Amino acid sequence: MLLLQILKGLLDMVKQTVYLAVDFTINDGQRDAFESIAHEMIAGSQKEPGTLGYEWFLSADGKRYRLIETYRDADAVLAHFNGPVVQQLVPKILGTASVGGFEVYGEPGPKVREMLAGFGAEIFDFENGLDR
Repeated sequence: MLLLQILKGLLDMVKQTVYLAVDFTINDGQRDAFESIAHEMIAGSQKEPGTLGYEWFLSADGKRYRLIETYRDADAVLAHFNGPVVQQLVPKILGTASVGGFEVYGEPGPKVREMLAGFGAEIFDFENGLDR
């Protein structure tokens, strides 16, 4: 019985984590401005206790970035979306790039789902797996 409770607790922990993957295509001549804003976004996200990861990856051609975000749970995603990184810096970065794709893995919560509707984000609900 104890083992079952432990396994359920681990599964609940996996289900709570929320991941976002956002693809950006940089506008011509805007890479320096884009990267400057991205650094501000990293610094702002680092101050959020529920933000576990906020990582930028650059394509081989240097024209596209993928942002991978990891949040403790839906409350942390909501705090991020209501905080200065999204409210102040996302509009700035969108002046330097376009969003080419937006995926969410896990349950971001009803308020964030509503906010994401305007971005065309695709949400993938957790089904099963392992996270260490």
